[in-house]
Amino acid sequence: PLRYISKYREFVKHEAVKNKSQWKTMGPAKVAVPSPSDFLQKHSKEPKLAPKKKEEDGKKLLPLSVPQRTYRPVTRIKKNFINKNAVAVIRGVPKKPRPFCVDTRQGDKYPLEPSGLVPKYIKKKNYGVTPKYVTRRNEEIKREEEEYEARVLEQLKKKAMKTLSEEERTNILKALKKNWEEINHAYQGLPILTDTRYKKIHKEELELKLKQLEHDIAAIEKHKNVYIADV
Repeated sequence: PLRYISKYREFVKHEAVKNKSQWKTMGPAKVAVPSPSDFLQKHSKEPKLAPKKKEEDGKKLLPLSVPQRTYRPVTRIKKNFINKNAVAVIRGVPKKPRPFCVDTRQGDKYPLEPSGLVPKYIKKKNYGVTPKYVTRRNEEIKREEEEYEARVLEQLKKKAMKTLSEEERTNILKALKKNWEEINHAYQGLPILTDTRYKKIHKEELELKLKQLEHDIAAIEKHKNVYIADV
């Protein structure tokens, strides 16, 4: 059989030859050489302003403003700085030499003032003055102590001892004696034989009460002025 041949064969060949250029993959065959007169000039890349037009579209520009009558131009006085500096040096106070500290035999030196050897701290105005926060704290402590003392005195006044009157002293003495008689009567009525534990404990309690009442009666009879604490 005959081989198949496309009818577009000649057209494809023509297009391939047409679009193919010489040295296409190696760059252009000839490169334009720059002209010697085309070189970079000074200020050539700076933006340039358009020239100032005196008249635009046939219209005259407005005239410049005229200064007023009261206007006084500032006159600049030329100064002779050489003479001025010479006079300042002559009249000026000479600078004191800057003190240095040398600490090695080779002459290594450094400024004396920031070295810490100069007693600058004790020459301060507030040197030795108690700080404000310490003074404030001492005042608060003192105020708290005064309040505490006042509170203690008030409590002592409340617990102050008062003196019994003669009538109250007599009534208390009578009540103690009456109580002693009642307990003594109960004590005399105890059985002679204390063969149980209860009888023994009851007898000891009555004896302690009688002993305490006798002590209180003797104390009140001995002292005319009796003080009682208000607890």
